[in-house]
Amino acid sequence: MRTFDYTALPTKLLTPEISGLVSAIHEYRGKQNLYTTAKRDILQTLLEVAVIQSTDASNRIEGIFTSDARLKELVLQKSEPVNRNEKEIAGYRDVLTTIHENYEYIPVTVNSILQLHRDLYSFQATGIGGHWKNSDNMIAETGTDGKQHLRFKTVPAFETPDAMERLCRAYNDAVSEGTHDPLLLSVLFVFDFLCIHPFNDGNGRMSRLLTLLLLYRNGYIVGKYISLEMLIEQSKRTYYETLQESSSGWNDGANDYIPFLRYLLGTVLKAYREFSDRVEHTVLSRSNKAERIRLVFEQKLGKISKSDIAELCPDISIAMIERTLKQLLDEGFVRKVGAGRNTAYAKR
Repeated sequence: MRTFDYTALPTKLLTPEISGLVSAIHEYRGKQNLYTTAKRDILQTLLEVAVIQSTDASNRIEGIFTSDARLKELVLQKSEPVNRNEKEIAGYRDVLTTIHENYEYIPVTVNSILQLHRDLYSFQATGIGGHWKNSDNMIAETGTDGKQHLRFKTVPAFETPDAMERLCRAYNDAVSEGTHDPLLLSVLFVFDFLCIHPFNDGNGRMSRLLTLLLLYRNGYIVGKYISLEMLIEQSKRTYYETLQESSSGWNDGANDYIPFLRYLLGTVLKAYREFSDRVEHTVLSRSNKAERIRLVFEQKLGKISKSDIAELCPDISIAMIERTLKQLLDEGFVRKVGAGRNTAYAKR
């Protein structure tokens, strides 16, 4: 039976690379209060954008999607879901909102995890959510021959309730002890959760929701303003590669956590850097809006679209962005690249 040693294990994982990532994240966390008290309207816009991106990306990773228009309506609760994909999207939206608003009051226990999973499927037929898996599930991959091959053997269904109890206990005991950095413990928990694979369905989405819950509870709130799920979707191939690399030998306690640690800590650090860039660009800048749009091209290489500018400057309207882009084109400061929906701009 797989054991969870969160007492000695974290010390063994503090390689110079992992220690560097943790230290860099700590430094950004130290600046959070500066960012989150700077200007409420900017932060509210970032939060609203991140909720839409997170709901979209986490479901899209699992092949669940809808149109952009329907996605926005569902996330803003302006429409009811009409098919299975939209029901799963709406369920994710609700759990994400619960975590955003109540993370301080959601303990890391099996009951909490079961309730979050129940809510993830709250728009589905009764009985789907809120229960551990009732049959063994294997993680398979499709080979070049087109056939499915076993990649990883998860914890058997009959052992799952006990495994989840021991996982939560190991995590909570280690956090209470205070010897190891909760950031490291949180990543270990998420990875071991994925290896247990405790549900018949929804394990990937639950792992990303639990990532946010654990980060928030330990003071790392960047995921509220920069979508971690979107960053994971953008690096989905690496995400699955590191999962495979770190899960080899897991059932025997002989796996290497480092690849997944490196990946997820790197993702959190990237989110903090984006958060810093956006806040400093929009909140701390004294430039007017047209000058800030010009500054985007000074600071970023390559093609830049209107949506890229809107993400970096969420307080600037699309109409203002379009007027400024026309002005920059007339000045010869930028040139247009592509056409239609693929239109972008590049500094000359």
